[in-house]
Amino acid sequence: MPDPGTEIKMSSKPTSKSQVGPAPKRLCSNLFLSIKFFVFCHSLLQLAQLMISGYLKSSISTIEKRFGLSSQTSGLLAAFNEVGNTALIVFVSYFGSRVHRPRLIGLGAVLVALAGLLMSLPHFISEPYRYDHVDFDLPQDSASSLCTPSQASALASASIPAPSNSSCALYSEAPQMVVVGLMFLAQTLLGVGAVPIQPFGISYIDDFAHPTNSPLYLGILFAVTLIGPGMAYGLGGLMLRFYVDIDRMPEGGISLTPKDPRWVGAWWLGFLVSAGAVTLTALPYFFFPREMPKEEKELSFGKKILSSLDDKGENSLINQGAGNSPNKEKDGEAQLAPDLTVLQFIKIFPQVLLRNLRHPIFLLVVLAQVSMCSMVAGMATFLPKFLERQFSVTASFANLLIGTVSIPAAIVGIVTGGVLVQRLHLGPTRCATVGVLGAFTCLLLGLPLFFMGCPTHPIANVYNPSTLPENGEFLNCIQLCSCSKSDFNPVCDTRSHTEYVTPCQAGCTEVQGDPSPGHGSVIYTNCSCLISGIRNSSIISGSCESSCSHLVYPFILLISLGGAVASISHTPAFMLILRGVKNEDKSLAVGIQFMLLRVLAWMPSPVLHGSAIDTACVLWADTCGMQSLCRYYDHDLLRHRFIGLQFFFKLGTLFCFTLVFTILRQQDKEAARSKSHHNSVPQEEKLALKLEKNSGEFKV
Repeated sequence: MPDPGTEIKMSSKPTSKSQVGPAPKRLCSNLFLSIKFFVFCHSLLQLAQLMISGYLKSSISTIEKRFGLSSQTSGLLAAFNEVGNTALIVFVSYFGSRVHRPRLIGLGAVLVALAGLLMSLPHFISEPYRYDHVDFDLPQDSASSLCTPSQASALASASIPAPSNSSCALYSEAPQMVVVGLMFLAQTLLGVGAVPIQPFGISYIDDFAHPTNSPLYLGILFAVTLIGPGMAYGLGGLMLRFYVDIDRMPEGGISLTPKDPRWVGAWWLGFLVSAGAVTLTALPYFFFPREMPKEEKELSFGKKILSSLDDKGENSLINQGAGNSPNKEKDGEAQLAPDLTVLQFIKIFPQVLLRNLRHPIFLLVVLAQVSMCSMVAGMATFLPKFLERQFSVTASFANLLIGTVSIPAAIVGIVTGGVLVQRLHLGPTRCATVGVLGAFTCLLLGLPLFFMGCPTHPIANVYNPSTLPENGEFLNCIQLCSCSKSDFNPVCDTRSHTEYVTPCQAGCTEVQGDPSPGHGSVIYTNCSCLISGIRNSSIISGSCESSCSHLVYPFILLISLGGAVASISHTPAFMLILRGVKNEDKSLAVGIQFMLLRVLAWMPSPVLHGSAIDTACVLWADTCGMQSLCRYYDHDLLRHRFIGLQFFFKLGTLFCFTLVFTILRQQDKEAARSKSHHNSVPQEEKLALKLEKNSGEFKV
């Protein structure tokens, strides 16, 4: 017999809708009770959050120039946001729905915006940028680094002067450490603030959206979010066109152009723009309720899509990975979370971690993703700088290429992988096959990159290829000019295509007209220390132009194609992880996966790539006796080590996916063998009975 209360509820349900009348209208009119509006807000927030975290990578070489950082230090800075993120991401699985998720997302977004403001603060507390030298006592103009032979007679030893004590004191005191410390603090806050944004947003959408609408909403969320990194590089390409001290320009202006190697763009401006965008998108989260009414209506568009997938049997992939009863797993988690304290969760977590790591498929797929993410992290952080140095393009143009070609190609690859999984009903073995083919193709596309680059042109007293004749008079000449080690004002002798670090090292004593700020090149005359041996010749300001800058286009095309092909395996690899663990461990397994990716890939990879880049340096800037940023690189060595490190990670990805495919193929063979064995026994019994029956009929 049904319970009387149940009968009352069942019979009162339709009448309650008619009695309540305007209440549903009020709920529908309130945007903050609509899960669709939450999806819209969360898409914009994740877009802005990824834009602010990706903007640092687009301006990493500019920050190196501005504050005299090595690539290893800048790589550590780029990876430091993962420290705060990794320390807290595991506990998100524990808290679940215990907290007010929208407000916590809003607080996290406020921290992200604060991190953006802190990243721009070093610009306002630092001294104006000195693009010629560190010595603040000297004027900043074209004539400040000329050869002054009269000083040599006053100096018996003809020693090279160092910057004055006052300027070195200004540089070496605490402000420089404060600036770098502020940027590391900002990166830590960025990682902490990003912790609740994606996990709590996804769980909130899944809890209050209609079950058939939830996949569509999450797909829209991920599609919009993927645009964030592309917008970050585009913003970097725009902001780096402006001079760094655009808010405090010198009275006479500057004589630099974006093509000058001393040019530093307005890196800080992009952080202010991104922080403002995050702040605006964070405001609505303080008005969303802790729990909103469950969405009752199914979207007609989503219904058509899901019904077509069901008719074709394509949802079997998800059902197979989720088990026979997905609701049962969700209920189990809901009952498990309230019973566990924080200490119990901490005790249980290592056991779950070890249990999953002992599973070969889970471990190998995670290692494959670690290798792939290491490749992506190094490429995303230092590819703009690599393009600048290797092909002599501006930082703005390098970011524009990455934002318009490489990032969209990766998005297309991820979407293509998801479509292949759905349309082709890919099982575990086929998912591993996609991973093997993607890694192998990416590896092949990366081979020509070793040979696509521009060689280092001759740099006097720095980089002298074997084709450049030795000239002993050159060293004596620059000693007589008393050239300072801290100056950096590159000039080019177009006749011999030789570059000099300063006009002083070329023996130039005069400058022919100082052009208007930002227009034209400065011509230095009466240069007597040229390696070509031509006396009293003239040279022009700026680095020598590269003869193979056009190779940047096929290079970025191959990089983008390789990234797109490698991205195809993203969704199949994720499906392998979901199928490779027990149902009760899936939530924590995904958390463990992201934790391992951060610890083993996103944190160390930028530092490794930065260290590899530093080993290719041939001239370090000497600032008050301290080594700071690299002025010149050996281009061939830089290309071989950077691309070689990428090749190593691609090889690791291919190796791990190949092992996964081998194990799954062996498991399929064993399963087919056992299935045929079980099926053969009934068939033999039927055949024996049939023969016996036929023989009986024959006897009759």
